[in-house]
Amino acid sequence: MATAPSGVARLRELILTLAVQGKLLPQDPADEPASELLKKVRAEKDRLIAEGKIKRDKPLAEISEEEKPFEVPQGWEWVRLNALLQKIGAGSTPLGGREVYTPSGVKFLRSQNVYDDGLRLQSVAFIKPATHAKMAGTVVLPNDLLFNITGASIGRCAVVPSDFDEANVSQHVTIVRPVMPKLNAFLHKVLVSRHVQQAVMDVQVGVSREGLSIAKLGNFLIPLPPLAEQSRIVTRVEELMRLCDALEAKGQLEAAQHAQLVSTLLATLTDSATPEALTENWQRLAIHFDTLLDRPEAVDALEQTVLQLAVRGQLVPQDPADEPASELLKHIRSEKDRLIAAGQIKRDKPLAPITDDEKPFELPAGWVWARIGDLVEMLNGYAFKSEWFKAVGTRLLRNVNIGHGQADWSETAFIDEASAREFEQFTLKEGDVVLSLDRPIISTGLKYAVIGKSDLPCLLLQRVARLAPYTTAISASFLVLWLQSDLFVGTIDPGRSNGVPHISTKQVAGLVLGLPPLAEQSRIVARVEALRRLCADLRQRLAAGQTTQALLAGALVENVV
Repeated sequence: MATAPSGVARLRELILTLAVQGKLLPQDPADEPASELLKKVRAEKDRLIAEGKIKRDKPLAEISEEEKPFEVPQGWEWVRLNALLQKIGAGSTPLGGREVYTPSGVKFLRSQNVYDDGLRLQSVAFIKPATHAKMAGTVVLPNDLLFNITGASIGRCAVVPSDFDEANVSQHVTIVRPVMPKLNAFLHKVLVSRHVQQAVMDVQVGVSREGLSIAKLGNFLIPLPPLAEQSRIVTRVEELMRLCDALEAKGQLEAAQHAQLVSTLLATLTDSATPEALTENWQRLAIHFDTLLDRPEAVDALEQTVLQLAVRGQLVPQDPADEPASELLKHIRSEKDRLIAAGQIKRDKPLAPITDDEKPFELPAGWVWARIGDLVEMLNGYAFKSEWFKAVGTRLLRNVNIGHGQADWSETAFIDEASAREFEQFTLKEGDVVLSLDRPIISTGLKYAVIGKSDLPCLLLQRVARLAPYTTAISASFLVLWLQSDLFVGTIDPGRSNGVPHISTKQVAGLVLGLPPLAEQSRIVARVEALRRLCADLRQRLAAGQTTQALLAGALVENVV
């Protein structure tokens, strides 16, 4: 159960549920029953009223059998929360809001400071002692319970430490102060249990259902055990929660160790110097395949490794009969010269020779290093002005239209047909590869697209580049594999313009690519596609397994309680 998605959280919930239902520990017939405890609470409350320390409370409604959500053990009692309290009341925010906060002074506790495991004071606000003095009704005392009654954190509850000095609370936090401090520890367990948390969700008020009235909170039903049993329950719950902490930490540690192990073993594949070494390293990994690839992120790492092997020439064997890539470069140069002579493209400036330092690995036989600018025509889009945009016409391919592999037209801008004809050189065609030049390296991956028939007609807007091979000597599909691989993503260095990361066509043109023979490019693309289908299938199976595991864990909780 602990290894299921959110499994430890469900274990915590189960422990608290069993605790407040009296199922975590056996009862002791020798314990003084809770009915006697309630008499003592009432007597203490009457004393405080007589001394003028608290106001006389209104009689509470009787608890009907229909209200009781579950059976409690012998010696326990159902009681309304207010019956156990000498104070229940929300705080207030001083006039002026945030402007009255000071760098130091008296702590002012807000909902963001209240958590089930205690107060978090890293970002606590302060108010002046004079302001504190005017807010006597919102003063927090040691051992108080603080309960959030509004916002996204509604229902969170913290015990104020016994050595706490002084503070006030905002209107989003309610002070819950039991008549007898000995009740605090168990009452806290009840307030953070599913029993009360579900009640909070059921009785929220307001249009947005994000508020809990103090009156309704005070009427919540509390299962009350004998005082001695409360102490035993709290001790046992805290022991079990420490075990949950250890399970959680162990899971996080194992996840980090697992990721490191997967990374190390997959790196041996890409670092293999010979086909024989690659085979040996793969066999070592394959023995532990089920253990290593047991989570989606490991499959993601495997897929990226497949890409690395593909662009390094390690994924498929070489065929000596293939025309070598050096001949492809001659074909490309010949086609460029023809296009220049025909006036279809400008004469390009020679790119710098590739130095040995730029070559990240040894290429297989038949491959050759080349700069991207020598293989494809790099075209930056035109700066179409927004005032030219129309409701209909020819679509403009902008940054927002670049997805992860294909165009996304959920936000579409158009330019009229007459203007589109004036900018014919920016017309895209089927199979073109386009690359976002702004924010290209982001957490969700490289932004690029391959233009399909359904995307046409469309024009290229600025900050998007078209990478158009001069000839069929380089496959657009192989070029995409390189764009997805770490050889591009890990090499390109985004600059910044007005704080926005960007790359330039000049940067991309200067990058180096290992160019395989054309026939091998085709074999590599086919092999990658096949392996990716297997990875997708594995992810689906893992997701289905996690879903089943989570459902089983949830069912276990439901059945136990």
